[in-house]
Amino acid sequence: MITIWGRANSVNVQKVMWCCDELVLPFERVDAGGQYGRLDEPSFLAMNPNGKIPTLVDGTFTLWESNAILRYLAMEYGPSSLLYPIDPKVRALIERWLDWTLGTLAPAERPVFHALVRTPADQRDMAKLATDLDTLTPLWKRLDRHLQGRFFLENERFSLADIVIGSLARRWFGLQGIERPALPNLERWYQRLAERPGFRKYIDLPLT
Repeated sequence: MITIWGRANSVNVQKVMWCCDELVLPFERVDAGGQYGRLDEPSFLAMNPNGKIPTLVDGTFTLWESNAILRYLAMEYGPSSLLYPIDPKVRALIERWLDWTLGTLAPAERPVFHALVRTPADQRDMAKLATDLDTLTPLWKRLDRHLQGRFFLENERFSLADIVIGSLARRWFGLQGIERPALPNLERWYQRLAERPGFRKYIDLPLT
């Protein structure tokens, strides 16, 4: 049995659970992080010296970093044509989105999410929020342009790229109190993802 350490409202934990669902892979999740603590316990630090979630345990194998976990699950448990194709060019196209999400999209999304979801309204820095939105919104516009004429991000098949960006898109479309530009390609892609059972079960949850 695979064990995933992390809280259910963490986007990085959510995308790992969604991946497991796509692979029809059973797992157990252990609450950790946030209100559950445990990240500074010696037993947890022995698994993940960074003290962060998610952390995956598969038998005697332990792995941290969410996108590395996704790659491992797809390679270990998925057919070569599913989620993470072995063709070098196709895989490279998927890889760029995994890297872009961690290096560009997630850092731009995080302050907006924390301001609107995890900060009381009377404590928000509205000027900073406006600046952060000016950084984030063009990234979703960029994705909207990329999705013109496409069903999925790459190779016309659902892949790890759709999982990592789709998990953050749930936050983008779920945030209250902001004006979003019309992004028809992004919206159609998002609605296709929202129909997947793993998305409904693990991603389409209240933002907390």
